[in-house]
Amino acid sequence: MGNRAVITTSKALDVQSSSDIGVYLHWNGGRDSVEAFLKYCELKEYRAPDYDCYGWARLCQVIGNFFGGTTSIGIDKCCNLDCDNYDNGVYIISGWEIVDRKYGPSSEQDSYDLLEMLIEIDKSQPKSEQLGEEFLMAKEVDVSELSVGDTVFMKTYDGKYKKLPVHGFGETHVDGKKKNSLCGPVW
Repeated sequence: MGNRAVITTSKALDVQSSSDIGVYLHWNGGRDSVEAFLKYCELKEYRAPDYDCYGWARLCQVIGNFFGGTTSIGIDKCCNLDCDNYDNGVYIISGWEIVDRKYGPSSEQDSYDLLEMLIEIDKSQPKSEQLGEEFLMAKEVDVSELSVGDTVFMKTYDGKYKKLPVHGFGETHVDGKKKNSLCGPVW
């Protein structure tokens, strides 16, 4: 017995018969854990599994690091995985969000606080890959709430987040609409 689940991007009506890829979790298959694994991958800005195979690899890497290399994770076609597993069933994702559920329980597991789970996931990653507790605990604010001189986390050229001062503001155009953007140091 475990706390099993399958994560997939399958759009098949009968997921457990599909040849789409799925990740099998023997442990930590409750919604609160799965949402934390997905959120962590989103915060790392990994490409999503529905984009290409690198998304699957990063998701498996993050989960595998969390479990410490045990055999608690698998990847295969959904038709070869335990989809109707009497625990948490199948999570269907798009991007890094759960968009549907098959064979799930009548009530969701809600034992773990998202922030605490993200911190534990982060601590289990290689030191050079960690986001850091300070980053994870930082409050997300709209650009309109910032002033020149405020300190923010910005992604640097090497893909790491660093605390840097706001130097000014610019204007970007997204879908024909003006939007304020943040200006940091020039590299």
